[in-house]
Amino acid sequence: MLLAIQLNGNIKYMTEQSTVVEIAKKACPAVITIVVSKDLPKIEGFYFFPYGDQKFIVPKMEKGGKEKTKIGGGSGFIVSADGYIITSNHVVEDKTADYTIIVEPNKTFPCKVVSRDPINDIAILKVNAKNLPYIELGDSGKLDLGQTVIAIGNALGEFHDTVSTGVISGLSRYITAFSGINRQAERLRGLIQTDAAINPGNSGGPLVDLTGKVIGINTAMIMDAQNIGFAIPINYALKDLEEVKKYGKVKRPFIGVKYILLNKEISQKNKLPVDYGALVVRETLGESAVIKGSAAEKAGLKEFDIVLECGAKKITEDNSLSQMLQDCKINDEVTLKVLRNKKELILKVKLDEKK
Repeated sequence: MLLAIQLNGNIKYMTEQSTVVEIAKKACPAVITIVVSKDLPKIEGFYFFPYGDQKFIVPKMEKGGKEKTKIGGGSGFIVSADGYIITSNHVVEDKTADYTIIVEPNKTFPCKVVSRDPINDIAILKVNAKNLPYIELGDSGKLDLGQTVIAIGNALGEFHDTVSTGVISGLSRYITAFSGINRQAERLRGLIQTDAAINPGNSGGPLVDLTGKVIGINTAMIMDAQNIGFAIPINYALKDLEEVKKYGKVKRPFIGVKYILLNKEISQKNKLPVDYGALVVRETLGESAVIKGSAAEKAGLKEFDIVLECGAKKITEDNSLSQMLQDCKINDEVTLKVLRNKKELILKVKLDEKK
């Protein structure tokens, strides 16, 4: 089958196989490896620690000694010649780590994380460099089921520029994903499902269409399943990228509460009066569920309140408070329906900018 493909402004007629080859040649130089490292205690040896009938190997740390140690990695892709890079948030979520990108085997750069968007699992990095190879961004709002796509990344952290092909198997998927570092659950929405092979290490790499443009960010795979992978639509990242270039950061409305989303199981276990909404509660001892000085505190929200609705829309696991606030702007006033001591309240919250 012949395909009419526009590459570099020129229309070419190719077979699908030759198209994939051409796109791989064009895209792979812009796909990079991200190395995550930290200064950790230096190990000078090991010793055996007896416990019961068994012996355990325990590392012996050098007193006062530290060394740079690789603790993880992933993929990303350069989107401008002056060094802006898009990847997955869970690849660079550790704020105490150092990050380095590998463009070529002998070409590396330290990089700065300029934006983290944990709700959509997107991060934007920046390196100080010029004339870098980059890949163009497409429009994920114009995708079709069955459309051919190409996934590129650093599979298993070892196999650079791994290219796999497949089709779009589904659109607007919802999944609960667990990051490899802290196993924290994230509810991701609106995902592209593909049968193109996505493996650990591919996270943050591009999902490309047959015009050679990025339409998704590879983010997750289903363990113990075959050919079920997911990508974040690239349109989710476009606004972040525009704001980073304009303001040096992503400007987001902020309410200032920590919460858990309720469902039937949680509500029954804790004998709560409703099985939906956002229960305002601290994550660990010593912190506050309602951040001091935040919009939530000014509006009168308290710990153990249950926020039932935001702007007359019901809060559920598939429609969280954080996701609703993405559609709002800084200084917008939102109306919350709150359950407190079995009584419903209406609170008005003027949203702050997230610092």
